[in-house]
Amino acid sequence: MAGPDDRGRSSPPEDERGLSPLASGYRMAEPYVGAAFSLVASVGAFAALGYWLDKKVGNRTPWFLLLGALIGMVGGFIGFFRIVLGLNEKGRGSRR
Repeated sequence: MAGPDDRGRSSPPEDERGLSPLASGYRMAEPYVGAAFSLVASVGAFAALGYWLDKKVGNRTPWFLLLGALIGMVGGFIGFFRIVLGLNEKGRGSRR
């Protein structure tokens, strides 16, 4: 007999049937990996833009590179936390 805590454990979702526990874990981690990748890509893209701008202007000190990396970090972290906290909110709502 299933108790109140066993509601979600009766059977896996239809798209996860037949997956190994490792594959199921990867599937659950996918949104977080995507969020981390977008953070890294944001920092890299803005830093590259800053580097290019420094070369274009002819700066000897990498001010645009530093500014681009800083903007990329701030924007990347904002996006990262929106994704991660949004996923946690969705998870909390489905457990009720």
